[in-house]
Amino acid sequence: MASRLWRWYADRQFNKWEKTVLWDMLEPYRPPRSFAPLVGTYVAAFYTAVVAAAVTEQLYKEKYWEDHPGEAVPIMPPMFYWGPWRVVNGEVPRFIQTPEEAKPA
Repeated sequence: MASRLWRWYADRQFNKWEKTVLWDMLEPYRPPRSFAPLVGTYVAAFYTAVVAAAVTEQLYKEKYWEDHPGEAVPIMPPMFYWGPWRVVNGEVPRFIQTPEEAKPA
């Protein structure tokens, strides 16, 4: 029984080696893989994110208008940024001046 197992194992290893040698010989003649599926996936992901951002902002505006009818909607805060946010209620703080405000009168 043990010799039969060893024979099966040896045949399997040899056949695996044979297949590897065959495919290694054919490899240089294969055409290169196409980048089209990768590029298509990236383009689809980009436009999905753009549409998702537009829908999210529209939902934000509608929710704000329900609570504050007739008011201007403040800038939506960034979703995945937890650093300092310089816009307060849609207004730029006084210490940040535009070029027109910086000119002496």
